[in-house]
Amino acid sequence: MARRRLDPAAQRRGQRLASRLTQARRASGRSAEAVARSAGVSVETVRSIEKGRTATPEFFTVAALASELGLSLDELYEHTRHTAVSDLVRNEPTNNASA
Repeated sequence: MARRRLDPAAQRRGQRLASRLTQARRASGRSAEAVARSAGVSVETVRSIEKGRTATPEFFTVAALASELGLSLDELYEHTRHTAVSDLVRNEPTNNASA
């Protein structure tokens, strides 16, 4: 089955997720290989997520990486949600008509 192309908002959420996971991994001082091994996923999966090639990773993959990096799923959700909400606000048409 062919995958559907992601809409721009979903792409931005994936980029924010990738950014947060990469930031947490680097802050921990661990390599992608070490985090992948501890989380039970392939290093290619970690790299693919971090580089944005996998914008919508599997839930259990994200959960395993988050756990290894000391992040809560709530934190990741809020991080990506905050961006999505600000994207919506930024893209709302403004009403500049004077009364």
